[in-house]
Amino acid sequence: MKKIITLFAFVSFLAVSSCTTSDDNFQPDNDTISEVFQLTNVNFGFNSEDGYNIYEELNPVLFNEDVILIYRKVGSISGTNSPIWEQIPRTIYNSNGEVDYDFDFSVGHFIIYARATYNLALTPEYLNNQTFRIVIVPGSPSGTAKFANNVKEDYSDYNAVIKKYNIDDSNVKELN
Repeated sequence: MKKIITLFAFVSFLAVSSCTTSDDNFQPDNDTISEVFQLTNVNFGFNSEDGYNIYEELNPVLFNEDVILIYRKVGSISGTNSPIWEQIPRTIYNSNGEVDYDFDFSVGHFIIYARATYNLALTPEYLNNQTFRIVIVPGSPSGTAKFANNVKEDYSDYNAVIKKYNIDDSNVKELN
């Protein structure tokens, strides 16, 4: 009987001592708001280190899990004023070679790059009077990066992204 009582006391001690409060309570980030910004008729600047680029500060500052998507206006739908948006990164092939649009971002800024396999100054239509839409997307609808990493989203269709995140793109904020 002593052995059973000792065993019962030991198991009870383990059960009671392993109950703790968790300090790992996750508080989801509900502060991120999907927004759309626009750069209208901007020109790429040139520097010898990075080539052609557009550098912009980003306000509001992003959270670690958030991402931005950038779309370049490539024209308008015939007969309407509806813009056609093409997601970057993007490679354009022309008779001179290839033009690449790419970007990178941090929590406080983004840079759009234009590079080519030839002297890009020969085709200023790829450098001057460019219009870009910048869309802030939360890392995930639940506020956790884990969710975003498990689901492959298709962000190539600007209008689908606007619809999915319930963004009012009639209220686009100009950056320039």
